[in-house]
Amino acid sequence: MFRPKLLFTSLAALALGACSPQDPQAVTSAAIAKQVILPTYSRWVDADRQLAVSALAYCQGKESLDTARADFLHAQKAWAELQPLLIGPLAEGNRAWQVQFWPDKKNLVGRQVEQLVEAQPQIDGAALAKASVVVQGLSAYEYILYDAKTDLADSAQKARYCPLLMAIGERQKALAEEILASWNSTDGMLAQMSKFPNQRYADSHEAIADLLRVQVTALDTLKKKLGTPMGRQTKGIPQPFQADAWRSQSSLQSLEASLAAAQTVWVGVDNKGLRGLLPSDQKALADKIDAAYAASLKLFASNQRSLNELLNDDAGRQQLNDLYDSLNVVHRLHEGELAKALGIQLGFNANDGD
Repeated sequence: MFRPKLLFTSLAALALGACSPQDPQAVTSAAIAKQVILPTYSRWVDADRQLAVSALAYCQGKESLDTARADFLHAQKAWAELQPLLIGPLAEGNRAWQVQFWPDKKNLVGRQVEQLVEAQPQIDGAALAKASVVVQGLSAYEYILYDAKTDLADSAQKARYCPLLMAIGERQKALAEEILASWNSTDGMLAQMSKFPNQRYADSHEAIADLLRVQVTALDTLKKKLGTPMGRQTKGIPQPFQADAWRSQSSLQSLEASLAAAQTVWVGVDNKGLRGLLPSDQKALADKIDAAYAASLKLFASNQRSLNELLNDDAGRQQLNDLYDSLNVVHRLHEGELAKALGIQLGFNANDGD
């Protein structure tokens, strides 16, 4: 029997439900996952697919060393952009170490690459996955393409290193594809950052807290990646070989890419980043963080010299100090005032104890 009054009541309830304000933290978490993190992971997969193709083409003599190096730098930039987004599977099970081994205080990369090409001259991607994380990733790839010991103009030398170069390309491609598939799976990170509660997060506030922790850890890591070669932990004595990409002289470009990615999490797409969660009475803090990002990125963009070159004179060292100080401002604002404004207890970060 038709009951118009009951139907009207049901429709009214549905309309009210549709108009009720959504949880802003849930909206922000889902937006950052879908509009910022997922596209960055997809670019990483594309870059690593190209890296695998590039290694094969170079080793077959169909591509120049310059092109192989350009493809490496592209993959390294894609990885750098993931630093503030290491949330979920890539942050677990030593996977990040499988992409880049840093810090490398004892030149383990160089030593283990040489040992591996001697012990397994025809290594492939599957065998490499069982080897030390030191030789699986971009640090080992960089060693082969850039280190002074590897004279790739010599055909015998090139033939010696090429199986490992191709294996690393295959390994990085497989790892990136595995992580992206995990993100997109039914109960993967995209779903877990979009609908609450779930196995990982009891509510949206936990997801936002996790995002901020990852940001704070990443910004702290950027300071370490700059401060270590500057000598900030060695009484002012520079340690240029402790830079994360010293062989390719691309450390500062990687830091800039990481910082720009962190800014994207802050701003978001359509203002659906962490910034959008601040109430109107926190506009001064939002403006302060905007200015801190802008100032630091401007310093990176205005520099045309490599980290090594900057370490060699007083003016360069002052530039590095200015860069470090600008990163420190961004880091401290996230760790202190932003965490407090969002009601987040940060606790320990992944770098504590380093």
